[in-house]
Amino acid sequence: EAFTEALAKELEQIIPGQIHNMYGPTETTVWSATHTLAEVNGVVPLGRPIANTELYVLDSNQQPVPVGMAGELYIGGQGVTRGYLNRPELTQSRFIPHPFSGDSNARLYRTGDLVRYRKNGNLDFLGRIDFQVKIRGHRIELGEIETILSRQVAVQEAVIIVREDIPGDKRLVAYIRPQPGQQPSHITMREYLLSHVPEYMVPSNFVVLETFPLTPNHKVDRKALPAHKLAPVTGDTVSTMIPQNHVEQTLIEMWQKVLQISTVGTQDNFFDLGGNSLVAVRLIGEIRSIFNVDLPLITLFQSPTIIEISGQIMAKSANQFNSQHWNQICTNKSRHEKVKMVEISK
Repeated sequence: EAFTEALAKELEQIIPGQIHNMYGPTETTVWSATHTLAEVNGVVPLGRPIANTELYVLDSNQQPVPVGMAGELYIGGQGVTRGYLNRPELTQSRFIPHPFSGDSNARLYRTGDLVRYRKNGNLDFLGRIDFQVKIRGHRIELGEIETILSRQVAVQEAVIIVREDIPGDKRLVAYIRPQPGQQPSHITMREYLLSHVPEYMVPSNFVVLETFPLTPNHKVDRKALPAHKLAPVTGDTVSTMIPQNHVEQTLIEMWQKVLQISTVGTQDNFFDLGGNSLVAVRLIGEIRSIFNVDLPLITLFQSPTIIEISGQIMAKSANQFNSQHWNQICTNKSRHEKVKMVEISK
């Protein structure tokens, strides 16, 4: 796990001597790299290799990657063990022939850890390769988002996971343990991340928890993070504007359904609340089904609030139907729900 800035600052307050970040898996005799803290500024690096140890950052073809680019960490040297007892297949997959050594018996251990080199030669830990995910065509390192989000002043610790509560709809969800006395808000967290990463790396939901569930060895138990709290955090998440007619009320209920959130204001931006192009397609389909109005997808990007899209629906319907026909459509059952709408004049 990454040595977080919050933990480093906490230790500085209670430890009078030097603090060392020691890194290494059991398969390389426990320690492979070390870094002595001089100042705390972001996540503490893994540092440099210890004596008789080699660290390589390689791509999927086991070729070295440039400084600053993420890759898998491979470890060589005297500390690399022979393999796993009575597990030849696993040994073969994790302990590979050393491609940069003239010794035919030399091996590299592939750690499964995602890292990158800094310009000063120190290694940054980004997370596990297992936590690298692909969402809507984009490959994302969850650890990178966690690192950045943890630097926000209101955040003490952050964990990012992928949820697929609706089949085929993968979403990033951020779980946040706040700093004492802080109440992180959805919009604040979103805007902070947008200033550091592309939009596809910004979670659709931010969930505040006082404590994280832990495994027996005190690591965050990601599988135990609660699914039932998938709603934006409070604060400035949503506007206080309430629906003015049944069109807006129905749209609010639709947004709550497709975005899986509990509270929506009429001036909230669809995409600020976690919407994306995939969810937008689903929402346009819902609008077509319930209101019998065919809006192009770009309409939602141009009019991303309840008030704006409501106006688009009513304007479109006024051109298509007379008042009597519109009233009749709006009182029909759709998806087993009766939608009541105000009469719209021609």
